Amino acid sequence: MDQKMSEIIVRTDKKGLYDITRSCVDWAESQKYSTGLLTLFVAHTSASLLIQENADPDVLGDMERFFSKLVPENDPDYRHTAEGPDDMPAHIRSALTQSQLSIPLKEGRLVLGIWQGIYLYEHRAAPHTRKIHTHLIGA
Repeated sequence: MDQKMSEIIVRTDKKGLYDITRSCVDWAESQKYSTGLLTLFVAHTSASLLIQENADPDVLGDMERFFSKLVPENDPDYRHTAEGPDDMPAHIRSALTQSQLSIPLKEGRLVLGIWQGIYLYEHRAAPHTRKIHTHLIGA
């Protein structure tokens, strides 16, 4: 077994799901392992990672509308408001989703379903630069 690590940088311009599948696939498959496990970790508390459908863009829009209703901005119960009305909802959204993903590597390819894509889910309204740490263990 061998291990490789790297980072994927994603620049966001607003809230939403950013497809990072190609970057993840290209990096993992360039390591030339036959089998293994890719772990992705986003080192932020107001962004997360998801595996979600990549065929119909309505899915991504519906996800954002659902989370906007589930975790609204300007809730009077929020005490943490110093960083703007979208900050506390971003932390809650991150808690409800995931900060890391694990994806198997089989026969040199990431094992993703036909309609699955890997997404960075930006929960803040302003532009950000997000860092995703990659760790691949394999042979």
